[in-house]
Amino acid sequence: MKYRRFGKTNLQLSVFSLGTMRCLASSQIAETTIARAIELGINHLETARGYGQSEKYLGQTLKHNLAKYREKIYITTKLPPTPDAKQMGQWIDESLSRLQVDYLDCLAIHGINTWQHLEWLSSDRGCLRVIQTAIKEGKIGYLGFSTHGSLELILAVIKTNLFSFINLHYYYFWQRNQPAIALAQEKDMGVFIISPADKGGRLYTPPETLQELCQPFSPLELNYRFLLSDRRITTLSVGAANPQELVTPLQVADRDYPLTVQEQEVIQRLKIHKQTSLSSDLCSQCYQCLPCPEGINIPEILRLRNLAVAYDMTHYGQYRYRMLENAGHWFPGNKGNRCTSCGECLPRCPEKLDIPKLLQDSHQRFNGATRRRLWQD
Repeated sequence: MKYRRFGKTNLQLSVFSLGTMRCLASSQIAETTIARAIELGINHLETARGYGQSEKYLGQTLKHNLAKYREKIYITTKLPPTPDAKQMGQWIDESLSRLQVDYLDCLAIHGINTWQHLEWLSSDRGCLRVIQTAIKEGKIGYLGFSTHGSLELILAVIKTNLFSFINLHYYYFWQRNQPAIALAQEKDMGVFIISPADKGGRLYTPPETLQELCQPFSPLELNYRFLLSDRRITTLSVGAANPQELVTPLQVADRDYPLTVQEQEVIQRLKIHKQTSLSSDLCSQCYQCLPCPEGINIPEILRLRNLAVAYDMTHYGQYRYRMLENAGHWFPGNKGNRCTSCGECLPRCPEKLDIPKLLQDSHQRFNGATRRRLWQD
């Protein structure tokens, strides 16, 4: 296991962190998974108030093994943004109680996803004042934030200089947030990548086409290496539901060097195959098609279509597409069938794509039973 400095916090975190959202089956499974992760060198455990029984199960594990674990690990929990300072204070105390600890190494505002969330932080009556008091009292070490928001919002939050670290989405198959990583490095913030295996493409069950294109590597391995080779990134989340699910990701836990020539060749192969497969239908993800009058998340839908056509990642596309209109600000925007062919996006598209036609095609490929967030399933 390799360790990296978590930005201005100066904490030395393992390059893989255990995200405990999926350790929900029972307290026993949670305890064995956490224990195995620590044995394998993971020293950062991440949970959240919204993750079902996760804080409680982690607290029980810590209580049973407090002397053995507490000084070896760092704990992060996440609390939602709120305009109510009193409520935030109550939430902090409740998390400490459930976790059965006297202090949190890190607290993240869970989901600064909208401009209103950012306004709540700047409000005199908002939650930031209470958090800053808790830091002075020693209840919290460092403050960060997680986000599923737009790139423009993420950059604005970073520029407030209120935070020591950021949790965000960034993967080989979705690099939209690269400017946020660059700005976070400039601000000396720790960077924690959310769900690279699942949100990054459901790479633990890759389609055959993608597997073949990534040879001699697995798609999951290649994605991990793409991230670990970037020294701006501190740590990657591994959301193991049981100890066995720790094995595959941690096989690359000591491989944080630059991409090899062979790895770069595979990445180039993926790029060429995507360009060839999609030809004149390739969406470059410039986002110039927005805003859409019908609130359709055009870039994300066409990104999913890119992946389905080029790499047969249809199952992943269905998984993400079916969250649209069902996950609120965590995954905003309407589905492609809302398109009225108004044509407003067409002159803004540098590729001159027939966007209404591609949205209709995407809806036919991906629509089906709706999905909610993982812990709400």
